[in-house]
Amino acid sequence: MTNPSWTPSHRRLTDSLRAAAAPACACVLALGGLAVWTASGNAGSPPRIDVTGARLFLPAPGVPRTAAFFRITNTGGARDRLVEVTSSAVTGEISLSRHRMTGRGSAYPQAAESLPVPAGGTLDMSPFTSDVTVPATARWRAGDLVPFTLRFEHGGRVETNAVVVRPGQG
Repeated sequence: MTNPSWTPSHRRLTDSLRAAAAPACACVLALGGLAVWTASGNAGSPPRIDVTGARLFLPAPGVPRTAAFFRITNTGGARDRLVEVTSSAVTGEISLSRHRMTGRGSAYPQAAESLPVPAGGTLDMSPFTSDVTVPATARWRAGDLVPFTLRFEHGGRVETNAVVVRPGQG
């Protein structure tokens, strides 16, 4: 003789299906989202770095340092970091800095070990955000091209030329 409490009834089957529906729908949605993400080329793709808009401020007479700015775009699916900048046309130490705003609307530089480049995003350096601090060379003139090599944690080295511009013109 079988125990009636263990026999499947219509109500028990319906309740079991309803309880399983929410997790099953969540799995289908998650798998669909992952499929779209993978199909768009972002799943696990390494950083893809492009450097444009490179400019170097023409140093003022007697000022020992100036600033270089770069627009760094990462079209890859993983974030990266700018860790070093060098130049064969510069003698002395080149450094990275972030700019912190004061309460009076001005900014001051703060040394940085690296600058983040978000996945699918841009690091757009400016006098208000971040820059590369460069020892000044008196022989630079507006319009000159100065070679730079930017080294990224994952994206390797990218070479570019920065055009020398007067502050406020570029």
